[in-house]
Order: sequence, then C-alpha cells, then structure tokens
Amino acid sequence: MKKAEGVHPDYHQITVVMTDGTEFQTMSTYGSDGDTLKLDIDPSTHPAWTGGNQQLLDRGGRLSRFKKKFDGLF
Repeated sequence: MKKAEGVHPDYHQITVVMTDGTEFQTMSTYGSDGDTLKLDIDPSTHPAWTGGNQQLLDRGGRLSRFKKKFDGLF
C-alpha cells in the first residue's frame, strides 16, 4: 500500500470576513496560513436565508405559457 504522504492539501487557519465586516477564524484549505477570505454573499445578505423577494423573469413567454397551461389547477 502506498503512503498517503503529500496527497492531502494543507489544512490551516484563515480569517473569514463577512459582508457586514464581522470576522471569524476557521480551518480551511483556502490560500495559506493566515490568509483572509472576504465574502461577497453571506447568510446575512443572501435572499435564500433572509427571505427576500424572488422575481420570476418571463424569458420568451415561457412563464406566461406555463401559467396559461396550468391556470385551472391552482
């Protein structure tokens, strides 16, 4: 059996900066020891977690055709 030496990525501590400026330390394979990861989207801003409004875009009338086809079911 081969030795597993050198096959695993380096696991080290980094700082994660949220969009509101809060920071926390975590272990990761991102970058190198002591690097900072700045997030563009996090749970405090993403609509999936905040319950923000979703918008359905009608591209090429697909949404209109769907609504027309299944109008009597809903």
